[in-house]
Amino acid sequence: MREIVFAAKDVTKRYKNTVALKHVSMEVKKGDIYGFIGENGAGKTTMIRILTGLAFPSSGEISLFGKVGNDLSKERKKIGSIIESPALYLEMTAKENLEVQMLQKGVGSKKDIASLLRTVGLEEAGRKKAKNFSLGMRQRLALAIALINNPDFLVLDEPTNGLDPTGIMEIRNLLLRLNQEKGTTILISTHILSELHLLATSYGILSKGTLVKQMTAKELDEACEKYLEIEVDDSAKALDILEKNFASICTETVGIGKLIIRNYDQETARLLLILSKNGVQVKNMQNVTETLEEYYSKLI
Repeated sequence: MREIVFAAKDVTKRYKNTVALKHVSMEVKKGDIYGFIGENGAGKTTMIRILTGLAFPSSGEISLFGKVGNDLSKERKKIGSIIESPALYLEMTAKENLEVQMLQKGVGSKKDIASLLRTVGLEEAGRKKAKNFSLGMRQRLALAIALINNPDFLVLDEPTNGLDPTGIMEIRNLLLRLNQEKGTTILISTHILSELHLLATSYGILSKGTLVKQMTAKELDEACEKYLEIEVDDSAKALDILEKNFASICTETVGIGKLIIRNYDQETARLLLILSKNGVQVKNMQNVTETLEEYYSKLI
């Protein structure tokens, strides 16, 4: 059984008249890339702040690497994080930013800076000051700062926020490399669910402060609906033929000449044959799996 890196047990967080988290229990296992999902105000950042020691639960408890209570501060030294907007010294270079962060946190060594910059793709930044960095470069520098203590657990709140597609892909590949080559456990909160679907090995879904679902990537794949999408020359005729010949399937039209077929149970060849025999031309056919966005929308 894999070690549980982070666990929350019945955690509630209140701010005056607002309840940000309601009896949330969740766990992140060693080696996971844990996708933390939820609408704005769902409580994701609140839980991340509790995890990293920037806030405390009103009730319930958390554990890190199996430790609780007074031992949490020691275990938090194994964490690297980006929370909300990364704090950078804009008048300094990437190298100088890392030097200052190492001094402030009392971790890392100057001899590691070149390696960190290579890891995040900033080895060519040279004397360029952070104020002149692109948003993607700033995010990569923030990630380098999160890595200065060689963390076992990386906690990232919206690390791709504002990035263009190339920047998002670069961050994704970097996180995959850290996870696969170094075994770094990662918790990542993001609104870009299509991107998260390419990364995560497990998921926690929050809504209005409540954990709605926790599942592995395999369980998500099994839960996502599969259906057949076909394009025909006469959708009304095709729909009538299918309903007469296949009692168990569920069909609906989507747009001009397109049908979605559910519960077809591997009867694709027979389905196509019957349509053809009845004079319906099938122009295109594809098996479709529901996306993470679609699953999330149904769930919430």
